[in-house]
Amino acid sequence: MSEAKAKIGWIGLGHMGLPMSRNLLAAGYPVTIYNRTRAKAMELGCPVADTPAALVADADIIITMVSDDASQEEILFGAHGVAEGISAGKTVINMGTISPGASRAHAERLKAKGVDVLDAPVSGSVKPATDGTLVILVGGETKTFERCKPIFEVLGKRTFHFGDHGQGANAKLAINMMLGLTLQALAESVVLGTKSGLDADMLLDMISEAAVASPIIAMKTPSIRAGKFPAAFPLKHMEKDFRLAVDAAKAVGAAVPITEAATKTFSQAKANGLGDSDIMAVLAQLQSMSALR
Repeated sequence: MSEAKAKIGWIGLGHMGLPMSRNLLAAGYPVTIYNRTRAKAMELGCPVADTPAALVADADIIITMVSDDASQEEILFGAHGVAEGISAGKTVINMGTISPGASRAHAERLKAKGVDVLDAPVSGSVKPATDGTLVILVGGETKTFERCKPIFEVLGKRTFHFGDHGQGANAKLAINMMLGLTLQALAESVVLGTKSGLDADMLLDMISEAAVASPIIAMKTPSIRAGKFPAAFPLKHMEKDFRLAVDAAKAVGAAVPITEAATKTFSQAKANGLGDSDIMAVLAQLQSMSALR
């Protein structure tokens, strides 16, 4: 007889949380959901809790997938939050992108209740989340990581355990920083080329054959050609991650001048109403700044 699967309490059904929770259900995990929009949770056909505190009663492992420090604080420690209902011996895994400092602080507060904690943010957008091919970046105790590996194997293609609490968050900021910089660089190349009179389609073909070609550039090229940016990874989340990366860099004395400049571009794009569009909508912001639209 196979070992019984851990009972999962899942919090957050945004762009990433919905397909990830579906994959756990498809893999045979008992899943209970809490989501602020209850109707969205009902679509999954599994039990739905009224509050995060109620969710933990029948869950061994609580997984959160929310967007920022404030949301995570509220889910864990606010009124009717996870901490209100949790008991010793359970595990909390945060798979959203929050600051390393918040990750460490939340872990300490939960560990004081006898709860095991991991920060395990993911690299990848909606399609890898749907396909179960995310890259998972973990911080926390080794014994907790080893126990939770079967869950990560359902959700991702590769998992990296970087060390203690907060190190998964640091790794996520490092890789997302590079992602955002790559796509701003792509957008700037397109803007310079088109402002110089180059054929945009030929320019994109050239980039795809050059040494700078990469999977993420190939993924975003169709939306550049179409001039439409439906959100796979909303620009507002990249803007938030840039700000977190700059703060994390200041905390450890790391120089990130290009990231500081890109943060300003993404903040302008968000202020101009592009926050809910895909990250590649940074091109629209640069086009506007260049009098191309």
